[in-house]
Amino acid sequence: MSATVTACVDFGSTFTKAALVDLRTGELLATASHPTTLPDAAGDGDVLDGYDACMHALAEQEPAAAEADVLACSSAGGGLRIAVVGNEELVTAEAGRRVALSSGGKVVLVLSGGLDDAKLADLRSSQPDVVLLVGGTDGGNSEVLEGDADLLSRTPWPGPVVVAGNVESQARVSDLLDRSGTPYVLADNVVPRIGVLAPDSARAAIREMFLSHVIGGKHLSSRTDARGRSFTDLVRGATPDVVLTGVELLARGLDDEHPGAGDVVVVDVGGATTDVHSVVELDPEDSGLAREVVATTPVTRTVEGDLGMRWSAVSTVEAAGREDLRAAAVRRRGQPDLLPDSDEERDTDLEIAAAAVRIALERHAGRSKVVVSPEGRVVERSGKDLREVDLLVGSGGVLRHGGPDAVRRVLEPATGDAFEGGWQLPRDPAVVVDHDYVLAAAGLLAAEHPVAAHRLVERLRTAGRR
Repeated sequence: MSATVTACVDFGSTFTKAALVDLRTGELLATASHPTTLPDAAGDGDVLDGYDACMHALAEQEPAAAEADVLACSSAGGGLRIAVVGNEELVTAEAGRRVALSSGGKVVLVLSGGLDDAKLADLRSSQPDVVLLVGGTDGGNSEVLEGDADLLSRTPWPGPVVVAGNVESQARVSDLLDRSGTPYVLADNVVPRIGVLAPDSARAAIREMFLSHVIGGKHLSSRTDARGRSFTDLVRGATPDVVLTGVELLARGLDDEHPGAGDVVVVDVGGATTDVHSVVELDPEDSGLAREVVATTPVTRTVEGDLGMRWSAVSTVEAAGREDLRAAAVRRRGQPDLLPDSDEERDTDLEIAAAAVRIALERHAGRSKVVVSPEGRVVERSGKDLREVDLLVGSGGVLRHGGPDAVRRVLEPATGDAFEGGWQLPRDPAVVVDHDYVLAAAGLLAAEHPVAAHRLVERLRTAGRR
C-alpha cells in the first residue's frame, strides 16, 4: 500500500506539520504536528527530531505511513532570505522584489542605483541566502547590472546569485561570476520591457538555488531518518512557494473535469507575519501600467512582516489603531508560545487576527479613486483589484483553532463593498478556512500527482460554495 500513499511535510518556523495522502483518492488518511526542533547554540538538536515525531504519529493512525514516500517543504531556520539588487528603484528593483516574494522568499533588503562599498556593507549585514541581481530591459541599460556583478566578483561574494536582468549582459556577468567562483544561475529578464513583469524563469532559478545551496547551508540537520533520507533529500521547495503552487491549482484547476474555483485569495496569519497569496485573472482592459511602472501579475504574494499574532502583535494593533488591545499584544509578544485558555483570550486573538487580515489585504490590493483628467472625471486604479474574487481562504493556527466564529469575526469583516479609502477588497466571495492545511500538501503533490493534489484543494472549493 505504501506506493499509493505519500506523506507531505512542512517544516515550519514554529511547527512541523505532516499529512498522509492517499494518491488514488486524494483523501487525507492522517495528520500530525510537532514543534519544529532546531539545533541550539551548541549544535544539539536536529530538525528531523520533530519530523520523526510527526511520522511516528502518522504511523500510529495509519501503518502505511512507515513506508510512505515523503515530500517536504521548509521555512524553518528563517526560511528563504532574499536580497534584491536592481537598477531603478521603481522599475527593476521593484520588479525583483515582487518576484522574490512570489518565489517564497522573505525580502530582507532592496538596493538600487548601483552597488558601492556602503551598499555592499548593507548587503552583507542583511545576510541573504540568495541575491537576486536584476537591471535593465532587454537591449537597454547594461552598465549598472554589469557594474554590480563586477563588484560582487571582486569581493568576492560567496553566493548564491540569481541573475535576471538584461539578457544582453548575461555573457559579461557570467564571465565575472565564473572567475570569482560565485555560484549563480542565469534566468530570463524579470522586466524584458517596460510594463511587462516576467517572473517564471527567475522563480524557477530561485527555487533551484534554494534546493542546491540554501537548505543544506542552514545546517538544520546532520543525520538521516529511519529510511536513510536526509533533510535535503526530503525538501522540494520553500513553503511559501509550495503554498502558492497549491493556490494556483485551487484557482485554475486542471481541466474541465477538474475545475478551479476562479479568482482566489488566501490569507495566512502567523505569529510573525501575515502572508497573502492571490491568483486573479487580469482584465486585459486594465493590464497597462496604470499608476505603476511595474505591471501587476495574475499570481502574487505579499508578506507583511509587521502583522502577526505573537512576535508582531504590538505592531499589528498599532497599525489598526487598537490601543485597547495593546496590553494583550505586549503580553503575546513576550510570550510567543501563549495559548489562549479562556473565552476572553480567544476573543482577543480573533480581534488581533481580524486586524492583521484586513490590513494585509489592503496592502496586497490596490485602490481606486476618481480623478479629473483632460477627458473629464475618470476612475484611476492602482495595484491589484480583488473586488471580483470568488473565494477567500483563511489559514493559520488562529483560524484553524478559532472555532465557528473565526470566519464571521476574522475573514468576513475584510469583505464587502464601498470601503473607505477606495480599497479594492473582495466584495462577495465565498469564505472558508483551510482547517486541514491542504494547500501546502497540494503544492507538494501538484507536479507528480496532480489529480490527488486537485482532490485535496477541491474540498476548499466545495466548502466555500455560497
